Amino acid sequence: MPTTATATRRKKTSRRDEDAPLIPILARKVREIEAKAQHGKLGPTNRVKFQVIAFLVREERARAKGDAELGDAARAEQLKRLDGVATILAKTAARDTSLIQLLEADQATSPVAKRMRRDWLLESGAELAPEELVIADVIRVQQAPVVPAALAERQVTPPSVESRMLANPFLAPDLTPRPASTPRRRLDGWELMGPLYKAFESGAGGATASMELPPLPEYDHLSPKGLEVMVHQSRFLESVRAGHRSFLLADEPGLGKTAQSVLAASIAHAYPLLVVVPNVVKMNWAREVERWTPQRRAAVIQGDGQDVDAFADIFIVNYEILDRHLSWLGEIGLRGMVVDEAHFIKNLSSQRSQNVLALASRIREQSAGTHPLLMALTGTPLINDVEDFDAIWRFLGWTNGERPSAELADKLDATGLTPADKSFYGEARDAVISMGIVRRKKKDVAADLPDKLIADLPVQLDDEFGRGIRQAEAELGARMAAKYRRIIEARGDRGLAHGEIDEDIVRLVAHGELEESKAAGTGGDNVFTMVRKIGQAKALLAADYAAQLQRSVGKVVFFAKHVDVMDQAEAHFAAAGIRSVSLRGDQTAVARQQAVDAFNGDPDVGIAVCSLTAAGVGVNLQTASNVVLAELSWTAAEQTQAIDRVHRIGQDEPVTAWRIIAAHTLDTKIAELIDQKQGLAARALDGEAVEEGASEPVQLAALMHLLRQALGGD
Repeated sequence: MPTTATATRRKKTSRRDEDAPLIPILARKVREIEAKAQHGKLGPTNRVKFQVIAFLVREERARAKGDAELGDAARAEQLKRLDGVATILAKTAARDTSLIQLLEADQATSPVAKRMRRDWLLESGAELAPEELVIADVIRVQQAPVVPAALAERQVTPPSVESRMLANPFLAPDLTPRPASTPRRRLDGWELMGPLYKAFESGAGGATASMELPPLPEYDHLSPKGLEVMVHQSRFLESVRAGHRSFLLADEPGLGKTAQSVLAASIAHAYPLLVVVPNVVKMNWAREVERWTPQRRAAVIQGDGQDVDAFADIFIVNYEILDRHLSWLGEIGLRGMVVDEAHFIKNLSSQRSQNVLALASRIREQSAGTHPLLMALTGTPLINDVEDFDAIWRFLGWTNGERPSAELADKLDATGLTPADKSFYGEARDAVISMGIVRRKKKDVAADLPDKLIADLPVQLDDEFGRGIRQAEAELGARMAAKYRRIIEARGDRGLAHGEIDEDIVRLVAHGELEESKAAGTGGDNVFTMVRKIGQAKALLAADYAAQLQRSVGKVVFFAKHVDVMDQAEAHFAAAGIRSVSLRGDQTAVARQQAVDAFNGDPDVGIAVCSLTAAGVGVNLQTASNVVLAELSWTAAEQTQAIDRVHRIGQDEPVTAWRIIAAHTLDTKIAELIDQKQGLAARALDGEAVEEGASEPVQLAALMHLLRQALGGD
């Protein structure tokens, strides 16, 4: 890619920047990157932007040094300004060390980076060579295999699968004519992923993120005898009947996403269908298939699948064992795929996410010319950042991470706008929504569903255990404060007023402590062991409150994060003469379902003791209307999922979730941070005008809070 030679061809513009019109553009862009890094939002688009700024700083520096017509004073001024941009880049890379490797390449090689560089140069008035104006996407010669080499040895083929393949060894040939070429679009030269994320992050448009659905049909032709499809479910299913085949079904938890998916597969005749789910809900999915489509057979895959019915219509597999079954699932001609709790795949570097995306790509490849049914189900698609959408959009085929799909690109092109237009963002959000985002809130579609209330119950930890926790918090804060002061002394205060705190250093120290805590695990006092100790200290207080609640209101669901807290609670309930059942991560699916059935059906079972992580999804416990949260989660989504095990269709009582919070400890700050996180989904999905809160992970924000306290500033 041309560097110095290209950079010298610049038009003259205005006074201070007439010889370097690109520098103010770079200064503006690098400040944007710095702001994103401070809020922990350096996603793929911003990382490319970081790299392109570095490339152009090199080019500008070479141009300034080699321009014989430039006076010494002007050259020194330009180099000084470029050094300022480079300093901010270095400061940002120090905050996120993974950025350092982006500086090692000599030039921008990806189409996205090349387009970004070209757009900024054109904005500065540079005259570019014709070959630099048209930038083509990289042609991928060969698609990545469904089964990575590292997983090849783990592949299994259940005996009945061989029988199915022999019974039908060939997939129906695809005779659909292929388009001769891809037409060029008006926006092909623009970087679009960043603007798409921004459109949702800002809540552009102000409306709920839900596609337009057909009106309610006159007759219900879908429900089996004795069941009835609700209005919101029926309208969704009409969109499937009309031919729509890819959906992010983001209804709030408790609105029957499983039933809608099962019936959608029936309407689309998307068999064989693969359903990828958390382990805890496999049995429930099989029940829902039998309940809503009794004419279809569901096979639940366990372990190596030796007993699986390969002639079933629907295969249900959990994320943890999917890697063993990639090979045969990729060859039996799947016509649809449902990913339940789709926020589980948000980490693109995880093997879980890669497995799901590889299978979805294989299904699209085998279904070329037709439209397979692809559904991502999650009531909480956004956990920390709007780029949590990335993996889901890739699964659905709406983007490839770098560019929108042809269909989405056509919709964006049809707006007649570009990302330079402010009104583009509302239109772009609508275009993505029309691809298949369906989001309904309980208060809007289930008018008869009672309200829910989250009530905080502060408890005092006045015993020796409580005093030890407060002392440990103080010591952790003091340890971080000592690191902070050493850094300040080493670099100088740089103009800080008396008592002023440098937030960049606070973040740096807290981030270092968090990384050390993750590496240390349960060794020593860190943010994770501290939260666990708080949970242990609250255990009996929370259990005693749950026991009193059960005696007065009936059934209660008790959620905790750690096994020892669950153990203490169960022992307390037994001593109080209250029968309880347990839902834990180490149970088999059968045992877990038996516990759910006992809680819902046996009047003598008063309390369900549940793991936040193992029982927070896919479990129906609506016979209770009171939830006790003995420990807090690290995410708002996990808390919401837990409460919505009770607040769902079938509930006819107001739901109250009682959060037990240890007063005067880190627990109080964590509860506040979790509540702030609720604003992300409200803004991005529900179009609500909610102020943006802290964007960093709750653990990091909690450590920053402790450090500020130790420094006397929070």
